[in-house]
Amino acid sequence: MLQQLGQLPMGWLLTALLLFVMTAGFSIGRIRAERYSLSSSGKFHSRPNYHGYYVAMWGLAPALILALAYLLLAEPIARELLTRELPAAFHKLPKAELVSYLDAVSAVSAHRTYDGSDRVFTAVTHRYLELSGSLKITTLATILLSAVLGVMFARSHVSPDFRARQQVESGAELFLFLCAAIAIATTVGIVASLFYESIRFFSQVPVTDFLFGTRWNAQTNAEFGAVPLFFGTFMIALIAMFVAAPVGLFAAIYLSEYASRKTRSYVKPLLEVLAGIPTVVYGFFALLVVAPGVRSIALWINATLIDIGLANGPVLAAQPTSALAAGLVMGIMVIPFVSSLSDDVINAVPQTLRDAAFAMGATKSETIKQVILPAALPGIVASLLLAVSRAIGETMIVVMAAGQRARISLDPSTDLTTITVQIVALLTGETEFDSPKTLSAFALGLVLFLVTLCFNLIALRVVQRYREKYE
Repeated sequence: MLQQLGQLPMGWLLTALLLFVMTAGFSIGRIRAERYSLSSSGKFHSRPNYHGYYVAMWGLAPALILALAYLLLAEPIARELLTRELPAAFHKLPKAELVSYLDAVSAVSAHRTYDGSDRVFTAVTHRYLELSGSLKITTLATILLSAVLGVMFARSHVSPDFRARQQVESGAELFLFLCAAIAIATTVGIVASLFYESIRFFSQVPVTDFLFGTRWNAQTNAEFGAVPLFFGTFMIALIAMFVAAPVGLFAAIYLSEYASRKTRSYVKPLLEVLAGIPTVVYGFFALLVVAPGVRSIALWINATLIDIGLANGPVLAAQPTSALAAGLVMGIMVIPFVSSLSDDVINAVPQTLRDAAFAMGATKSETIKQVILPAALPGIVASLLLAVSRAIGETMIVVMAAGQRARISLDPSTDLTTITVQIVALLTGETEFDSPKTLSAFALGLVLFLVTLCFNLIALRVVQRYREKYE
């Protein structure tokens, strides 16, 4: 029975139990409050619904805490208990092999395909399921008991004078605070982990070699000069912005100031569809359509320069993959970030400013250039920086269309690589988190984080300097 219970999806059981506790607590609190209101001639401070919410809150809070604790700690506890029961021969194995063996047991147990020819593995899997079933029974019983105690405690407070509404609002405020705290704690945790692993990396590789070195060969733990990665990242992002910035901004101006309502209702959704296309589709498009076109143009330019005597040999590399192909397609991908946000910002400019400019004799184009765009400048800058951040963080298009060779070249038809591509390459497959190769991925992530932070600080500075307030 414990084995069968160990196979049950605990997530559904916990969800059903929490919904039952919440519904039952609300009903108990509301019914008790309504009985008081019928039997008492005095006036209730809070409505019966608030008493129901109060009882449900006290029943749900401890149950939810225990459920979260189970989701976080159940598997480590089950593994620890199983490890203690394993024969002595298992404890002589290297730690990595033992962890891999336990991972296999956990994976097989999750897929319910643990019967096989290996009797020892089958026995260990059966025991793992029994331990998991015991933990599930204990957890469900503890959650139910804590919910019952919480409901009983809250039910005893239901009375005409009890301020249930204030208690419920305080609980809601605490819940919102915890949500905000989780978001902040997650950010702090990410930054702290990046700093910690980066410090470990820089203890083995000098910072100057990483930031100013021009040769990158991290796969062999030989060279960690990240300048080629920085160059490739910013070059591809710059090409993308040369496409996205003018096209997106002019599209926003047209949709906001020139297009009719009918045209706007068709064109704007079509532009925003670009943001919903998966990046792998953009990558295929760049690899199969744009990259061959760039290569053909590069070969034609080479032949033309040679024919007219301006060059004796190939001038452009004309690779099958290129930074130009990736940048062009990436620019198409980030157009909605510029156009949609800029359109919203331009529409937010008060109509009174347009009317005042027209009253002074300004034309429509003069009004746009001298009134509307300066007023919307902070929002436009924010949209451009958001697009830059999106372009810098893109991976799939670069992997498929730009290549993975780390080098510095001003020729846009050559293949380059970026920071994100190298992070994926370094953390793919079997990794040793003590080697400089793997730790260098965290150092690259830290640099990417600092670059994004700089963009945000620049945006704040621009907004503070050029922001205008309208009544």
